[in-house]
Amino acid sequence: MIGRREAIANVPADAPALAKFTDTAESVSERVIGSYSTSFGGATRLLGKRHRRHVRNIYALVRVADEIVDGVASQAGLSPAAQMDALDRYAAETHLALRTGYSSDLVIHAFARTARAAGIDASLTEPFFASMRSDLTSPNEQRAVFDRAAHATYVYGSAEVVGLMCLRVFLRGSDLTTADRQQVEHGAQQLGAAFQNINFLRDLGDDTARLGRSYLGNDELLTDDQVEAWVSVIRSQLADAQRAIPFLPLDARAAVRAALALFANLTDRVARTPARDLYLSRIRVPNPVKAALALSAVLTTLREGKR
Repeated sequence: MIGRREAIANVPADAPALAKFTDTAESVSERVIGSYSTSFGGATRLLGKRHRRHVRNIYALVRVADEIVDGVASQAGLSPAAQMDALDRYAAETHLALRTGYSSDLVIHAFARTARAAGIDASLTEPFFASMRSDLTSPNEQRAVFDRAAHATYVYGSAEVVGLMCLRVFLRGSDLTTADRQQVEHGAQQLGAAFQNINFLRDLGDDTARLGRSYLGNDELLTDDQVEAWVSVIRSQLADAQRAIPFLPLDARAAVRAALALFANLTDRVARTPARDLYLSRIRVPNPVKAALALSAVLTTLREGKR
């Protein structure tokens, strides 16, 4: 059976049946991002056409894995062991698809086509799935507290590698110096880390009460001073990411700028919120503000293109 599937890799990419299947798979990925994230969905629309579907394919894969560990499998009645098995099977199917270019799972198939086009390999997907597994390994009825080292490992796998995946999409065909590539890779990782850390702050209530996880190293509720310290870390990460934007191709900058501006605004809103209130409601950016930030990002990028 495996031999038959691996033979798929030799089918021409423009084969009509395969092309139709891939197009359908990418439509599913677009629906996933539209359903789960209006913010990222909106940002992808600012990408150049050559990048758009690839970033949606990446988002869909990581979103499905995240849903496995964040409650969907549990709500479906799977035991903790069965949840881990579901995640392991999803990871195994992903890595098989990276080798073959095909999966019967539409989201995985779309991701695999993107990964093979952009040079995304197991060096990025394995840390991602390792972080997802860590969400399922805490003892029952005990809060999982991530210390500084565990936090760094988790954020690298769950967010920084996703930034690097998107970067490989943006840079395919680009010719950067080693120094410039290192700069933009650092920026991509810092942007991913900032996104993850601000989401930890805005999801404190759900992570603590429903999922029993404490990603920010606190066994008790965060204090105002601790929130302020995390806000400072996030702002530093966003600043690093900002400095890397000029190294991106022009048709990727508006989307990255818009996403960065959105999370900077979100960080400011979290900074103005008392720590105790962060456990009671999820901070959001109003849609008119999102639209204004996106417009500003587009105008800034257009001015760069005219220089």
